[in-house]
Amino acid sequence: MFAQTVGIKPRQKSAAHRFSFCPQCSVSLAMGPPPEGALNMAAWDMIRDLVGSDPALNQAAWETLSGVLGLLPATGTDGAPRSAQGAGYFEF
Repeated sequence: MFAQTVGIKPRQKSAAHRFSFCPQCSVSLAMGPPPEGALNMAAWDMIRDLVGSDPALNQAAWETLSGVLGLLPATGTDGAPRSAQGAGYFEF
């Protein structure tokens, strides 16, 4: 993120900081509801722009998540393997 003052001389500029997000976190944050507060909204908009700029990011997130889903037992079971029929969505 980068910040800069407007309307005063001399302009003050912040150092640019980098934050790294894994594909799963990026997609999860971008698909969630908008947060409260101007700075949180600005960061959320930046992440949404990144996620929307390349379908490969979404693909990487879903590939990793599908691997995790195979390791988790289905909801309400004793850990028996999930059927292929329910593999397309999360059960809550």
